[in-house]
Amino acid sequence: MKSVEEIAREIVRREGGFVNDPDDPGGATNFGVTIGTMRSLGLDLNKDGRIDVQDVRALTRAQAEQILVEHYFRRPRLGELPVALQPSLFDMYVNAGTNAVKILQRLITRMGFAAKDDGIVGPLTIAAARAAAEAAPDHLADAYGIARRNYYYALADQRPASRKFARTKSGGKGGWITRAEEFISPRYHLTAAQHRARVAAWG
Repeated sequence: MKSVEEIAREIVRREGGFVNDPDDPGGATNFGVTIGTMRSLGLDLNKDGRIDVQDVRALTRAQAEQILVEHYFRRPRLGELPVALQPSLFDMYVNAGTNAVKILQRLITRMGFAAKDDGIVGPLTIAAARAAAEAAPDHLADAYGIARRNYYYALADQRPASRKFARTKSGGKGGWITRAEEFISPRYHLTAAQHRARVAAWG
């Protein structure tokens, strides 16, 4: 099992450097850390009295890794959930905040282990997730990855501006989908044809 620090380094590498895409609701982001997170943490890196895009640009890789570990893994208590889920959950929490936990809560509730759909890792969710992992030890991580992939598709269904994150210009799998499938066993990856059928309604 990789350490949380190793997983954070992989997330930072996957996220890449500075981006400020107008179609990304998270706004300016660097190494996966959003301007909103930097403002909530009071990270005025250039000490000019405000936290803006220039501070996001100034964030270093090492600073980002520390922020991810502390604020996207430890504080949300992801380390108390089943180990097999942690890499994908951590990656998704960086990408989608508490929605990462809500996806898990909905999944394990459908499996018969009730968890409140609130995005908070509390005693009920921890117990339900552990019970689900005991019931399906070889399948829960894949099931979560598939639920995560479905979340991305559904988000793009509802928000046309986000479709470029789920589908490439050539019609192939976009970054959201390939990212989710990094945590899904290859036998459950969608074929190119299945992906194109899934997004065909987008035009």
